[in-house]
Amino acid sequence: MTNEQETARLHELSWHKSSYSGSGGGNCVEVAQTPEMVHVRDSKEQCGPVLSVPPREWAVFVRHLAGER
Repeated sequence: MTNEQETARLHELSWHKSSYSGSGGGNCVEVAQTPEMVHVRDSKEQCGPVLSVPPREWAVFVRHLAGER
């Protein structure tokens, strides 16, 4: 798959923004999940770079942010 095809595929995913983000814009991230990866992007640059991590590592990251061990 070419970079252009991968970018187009990622753009078509169902992206979700946190309910804490509000409607005023600002510093927000969006997350989309596939069976193989969790994808994260800047909501202001939807065609910009995407960080992709395996679901297990994403879960560890989210637990860490929540203060869980």
